[in-house]
Amino acid sequence: MNNILKDILGDPHFPENSAWQRRVFCDNEIIVEEGEEGGALFFIEEGKLRVAGNIELEGNKHIQAGIWELEPGDIFGEIALYESQVRSASVRAISDGSLVEVNGEKLGIYLDAHPTQGYLFYKDLFEILIGRLHRANHRVNDLFAWGLKAHDIEKHL
Repeated sequence: MNNILKDILGDPHFPENSAWQRRVFCDNEIIVEEGEEGGALFFIEEGKLRVAGNIELEGNKHIQAGIWELEPGDIFGEIALYESQVRSASVRAISDGSLVEVNGEKLGIYLDAHPTQGYLFYKDLFEILIGRLHRANHRVNDLFAWGLKAHDIEKHL
């Protein structure tokens, strides 16, 4: 994804400060908040971020469970390519760094107008999403196995 996205960001038909902007962030800064509406895709240049979901416990207690860590070269917020969406998780910096915030609507228009770049972009995005799905499936299986062990389900079989 790095190469095609860098090519797009360098194209004069996709201008900085209109279609995208570079942002510097500090450790512990919230980049996106779960529940807010967003229309941007993010590309991490430097630093690390943590994706976390809000989990409600009994007694109206909440915790922020870490789901994923993101590093330089990673993207997030890709659902914004289709339309502005409510963010399904929060993303917080766990170090200082920088990222590129890309206007999802403008990127979609650009990709439609530049089919070769669009094909390469979506091909890379598809590979990223398949990798995420594969890792998520493993996590679900691990959590399911842990739950069965924690409840000593073998005694009941």
